[in-house]
Amino acid sequence: MDNRYAPYGISDEIFQMSEQVLEDLAPTFARLDQATEKRQLRVIKALQDANLRESSLQGSTGYGSYDAGRQALEEAYANYFRSEAALVRMQFSSGTHVLATCLRGLLRPGQELLIVTSEVYDTLHASLGISDQYKDQNLGSLQDFDISHKVVDLKANGDFDYEAIKAALSPKTSLVYVQKSLGYTERPCLLNRQIGELVKFLKEERPDLPLMVDNCYGEMVEDEEPTAYGADICAGSLIKNLGAGVAESGGYVCGRQDLVDRVAAAMTAPGIGAEVGPSLGQNTKLIKGFYFAPHVVREALKSASHAAGLLSALGFVVFPGAKDERGDIVQRIALGSPQALIQFCEQIQFSSPVDASFAPVPSPMAGYDCDIIMASGSFVQGSSIELSCDGPLRPPYNAYLQGSLSFTNGRLAVMKAAQSLVARG
Repeated sequence: MDNRYAPYGISDEIFQMSEQVLEDLAPTFARLDQATEKRQLRVIKALQDANLRESSLQGSTGYGSYDAGRQALEEAYANYFRSEAALVRMQFSSGTHVLATCLRGLLRPGQELLIVTSEVYDTLHASLGISDQYKDQNLGSLQDFDISHKVVDLKANGDFDYEAIKAALSPKTSLVYVQKSLGYTERPCLLNRQIGELVKFLKEERPDLPLMVDNCYGEMVEDEEPTAYGADICAGSLIKNLGAGVAESGGYVCGRQDLVDRVAAAMTAPGIGAEVGPSLGQNTKLIKGFYFAPHVVREALKSASHAAGLLSALGFVVFPGAKDERGDIVQRIALGSPQALIQFCEQIQFSSPVDASFAPVPSPMAGYDCDIIMASGSFVQGSSIELSCDGPLRPPYNAYLQGSLSFTNGRLAVMKAAQSLVARG
């Protein structure tokens, strides 16, 4: 047996278990390869139809007016997302930033936001005005502008609760919000066809009511994006899937022209909107990130499936399962104790190409109500399409594993984590 991972401390037993998992996953990986090929061809077509030219890659400074590369990339995004318009900007520094900008742009005083996927990410609580940490600081939350919100929980099986949604709708409801990925929760990730069913339901109840999707971690995982299923607008970060580890910052918004225009005005200023925003030499990286995204997302999905298969074989509870249909790149592993969570994240860090000699330490993080441990030995700080793992230091002590630019690196990391946990008993 050729245990090529032995120099990294992987025992023959763990390596053989991993080999068996890969054998079992061969049909799953083959289907993923075919789907990725289709997505890659769509990306190429989207860039070609946007008439991307070498001369457009140089970028702009100052105001950033008439940036041909930025305009071509936004047209390519709109093509891929089957949407009317797109806003793709390096000025967005995180997923939370772009989502909060969307909410500010799409809602007005006296209106109401209806969240239909249970609670949103902890980092958005301050934007809603419900964070104890930032309460009464008048930082410009929705609550500060007299914009209220309601939350409707998903059903136990992860489906939308249509009866509860219908009951929650009111004349003040002006935007329905869906968080596609699971966040730090126990629920499953939503699939885009489920979002499509929600769109049909809402159009029957309130044809005028726009639906926004937080698409973070979900891009290029399925054959179509939420906008192809009727979502009016969706948004995400470029240091996740669509940046492919190449983009160094940024976020995107795709959807109806009028809604994207309102978000652009919130990003810059009314009357200026999407007309400004220098690319500062980053156009090539943003465009190459989009180009490489199908391949890199495939590596992340293979890493997640292998992790699920190996860890479930060792008796850990994982979600989704190794062969389950996926709507995002996140793999949840129930570890049951703070010590096991810390140990798992340490091994992910020790397997990373950057800062492999450092041990992650639980610490406070802006937007969260407890310490967070985060392993991310990445080339781009905080890039979760690169190999990373994090989790809140609170029960049930789940690890949330995502990304990996290379399946080999993702496989190594999970084998090291498994080896460590087995040794710990």
